[in-house]
Amino acid sequence: MNNRSLMIHEKSILYDILSEIKEQFEFSIIKFKDDDIKKLDQQYNSNQLVVSIKKIPNISNQIVLDKLPVNILSLIEKINIHFIKLNFHNQSKIKVGKYIFDLNAKEMKGQNQKLKLTEKEINFITYLFNIKKPVKVQELQFKVWGYQSELETHTVETHIYRLRKKILKKFNDNQFIKSTSSGYQVN
Repeated sequence: MNNRSLMIHEKSILYDILSEIKEQFEFSIIKFKDDDIKKLDQQYNSNQLVVSIKKIPNISNQIVLDKLPVNILSLIEKINIHFIKLNFHNQSKIKVGKYIFDLNAKEMKGQNQKLKLTEKEINFITYLFNIKKPVKVQELQFKVWGYQSELETHTVETHIYRLRKKILKKFNDNQFIKSTSSGYQVN
């Protein structure tokens, strides 16, 4: 089981029904009342999904059951879709050094600024980030750019040069992509 929670507001019957089949879910089920809304607001996190018959302010992930009765299978499908979207959104952001990368939006964020990146630039940065050691040009050619020949090409160096220039211009940072005798790496 992971740390996702389905928070059911003021619907004891729905809580009881879902609790009976909870072993089929990959989330916990929690019941709360109006008195608990203040506590929920303070402890709320992005892995929680609230089901309620009314919109609760300051809660971003919620399903409002405005038409009752509800088909339980449709509701379970809607809950699963919400959790899939939450998971997709949460996995799309990675922190590399002092920057946040939004893989879905293809953006690099830092210093209250955003820099749009290409697919190759994102792939290059995430590869270097995941490898966590300097990487030679030949490995980048094969793993990121897909070149498999032994021919001399400057495609990788040209892309890195342009990316460094973009980062320098937007963030005034010429240390994010380091070049060493062992290869390239990100800080």
